[in-house]
Amino acid sequence: MLEYADIVIAILGAFVLAWIADLLTGRRGLFAASLVAFTGAACGWFLAVRVFGVSTMDEFRWVLWSGAGTVLGLITYYLFRNTR
Repeated sequence: MLEYADIVIAILGAFVLAWIADLLTGRRGLFAASLVAFTGAACGWFLAVRVFGVSTMDEFRWVLWSGAGTVLGLITYYLFRNTR
């Protein structure tokens, strides 16, 4: 059961970051923010494990990369989102 703890932490971390970003921006689009956060988390994982090879799935370092991808994705989403 503990072998999947890093995956659960990455998923919960991405959702918490999406929730915080949604609260800070004053918008009520938690689904869109969650979608962007999970996509950014997947991109961060891909960069850490597959592209740069700085981590494996047995380590917790890829969770940090996943969080960084989440933050970067949310920043760009709210920066370049069209407002009416």
